[in-house]
Amino acid sequence: MRNRIILIAGVTFVAVLILTVALRGRKTDSVAIAARTSAQELYTQALSMKQSNRIDKARELYQEILSNYPDYEGVENAQKDLEEVSLKIITSGVKSPKAVTHKVEPGDSLVKIAKKYNTTVDLIKKRNNISGDVIRAGQQLSIYAGDFSVFVDKSQNILILKDGQQIIKVYHVSTGTNNSTPIGDFKVTTKLVDPVWFKSGAIIPAESPQNELGTRWLGFDLSGYGIHGTNQPETIGQQVTAGCVRMINREVEELFDILPVGTKVTIVD
Repeated sequence: MRNRIILIAGVTFVAVLILTVALRGRKTDSVAIAARTSAQELYTQALSMKQSNRIDKARELYQEILSNYPDYEGVENAQKDLEEVSLKIITSGVKSPKAVTHKVEPGDSLVKIAKKYNTTVDLIKKRNNISGDVIRAGQQLSIYAGDFSVFVDKSQNILILKDGQQIIKVYHVSTGTNNSTPIGDFKVTTKLVDPVWFKSGAIIPAESPQNELGTRWLGFDLSGYGIHGTNQPETIGQQVTAGCVRMINREVEELFDILPVGTKVTIVD
């Protein structure tokens, strides 16, 4: 009789344990489903805001997805969309707390205005849909007064464009072989369009297919080093350069238009 009671108790305990585990499993599944649903709803809302040109609201929603739902199956799309709208806020006429209005005064030029706000002529032209270099007195210009910096992680071969503490976009890059890309804090001191490549005494013009610098050069305050384009896009993501940071041409052009001379560049192992 005693053995029978013990047996029944044991069976009951196992049954309760199985039921508890099953209920916990269902609860976990329910939480996961709810999270996916919430993330998907946010993503749908973000797309709607983006399409209706409410870019600032779309960015908030994408940021919420990345912060609260990192396991969401569409997180990579949310990241790409966030980068897209973040760049649009900078390069288009979208309203932003960092945008100021400059009334063109007699004697003003795009170069003079760019220096005043620590920005670039290219960015002013993009933001205001200006095709040439001519501006007129009384004209109202929207200026994005950002605080841009660049962070390069050699271990992952990525370059991060930041505005203050906010990440704007992450780019895949190539860095130097044998750890030849220097680490530390640098500044952009030179900017060149279609740079000539001086290699071991040879002069390789911009139009040459052997020119490895691509379409843009952003030189550091460390002679011989900088960020540039490439004629070998298939090498992006590898440690193959002579020490510089190499980017796809269209992406280095994007970066070139945003970063003024003096921009801080931090490189880590």
